Amino acid sequence: MRRIAILNQKGGVGKTTTSVNLGAALARTGRRVSLLDLDPQAHATTHLGIEPNGQAPSIYDCLVDNKALSLARRQAEENLWVVPSDIDLAAAEVELAGVVGREVILRDLLATDDSFDFVLMDCAPSLGVLTLNALCAADEVFIPLQPHFLALHGLSKLLETTAVVAKRINPKLRVTAVVFCLCDTHTRLAQEVERDIESFLANSRGANVPWSQAIVFKSRIRRNIKLAEAPSFGKSIYSYAPTCNGAEDYLALAMEVLGETPPTVFSAKVSVETAMPATVS
Repeated sequence: MRRIAILNQKGGVGKTTTSVNLGAALARTGRRVSLLDLDPQAHATTHLGIEPNGQAPSIYDCLVDNKALSLARRQAEENLWVVPSDIDLAAAEVELAGVVGREVILRDLLATDDSFDFVLMDCAPSLGVLTLNALCAADEVFIPLQPHFLALHGLSKLLETTAVVAKRINPKLRVTAVVFCLCDTHTRLAQEVERDIESFLANSRGANVPWSQAIVFKSRIRRNIKLAEAPSFGKSIYSYAPTCNGAEDYLALAMEVLGETPPTVFSAKVSVETAMPATVS
């Protein structure tokens, strides 16, 4: 089971869109995917058509009252489940403040919940207790970035946090990759930012830091209006517009995450099954 925290403390960079649609793409290849919504805004929950009304069990109950994740988990699509969030989760930061071992609650919950190929954690745009729980439970971190200059600000703080967690609590934690989202690859600024990130990561090779082996995924998530529309319909991009550019881009990203080669040509005639591996681990 791969446990991946999808994290950036800057909002509006495609973090939730990536969490939901990468999870949906992986699910379409036959992998069993559990998405944990660790953001009190509950955007991933809403994106998958679940109303965060505070009545049904949520990730809040799991973290604060030690309920099993299975009690809150709900199936959103075939092979894709979500442990939803709601506004109550905002209180968890305060309620867990005095709890001994508060940073490893999620790790302990996942220790008895291993029936999935992937666990994706959609983190809040902050570096508080909820995000700390994700970093302590995860083996990998994916960082979605918009290729703008301001996206570079705060990246050092994010990497510094992963280094502290890896040193003190979770030595297995590694920053695996950067995902460029909302891309317009024809602009000079985007190309310069991408080169800067790739150069920084290349210079970190061999260093004793969690991002020493991190890469920039070759798959770029292009700007696509269908990706912006899908949450208002409570659907992933594969249920809403499976042949659009956004669906193609996230399928390519999923195949890259799996270490497999995506189709070289995408069109309305290319189904997700085209990229499905012969066997499912």
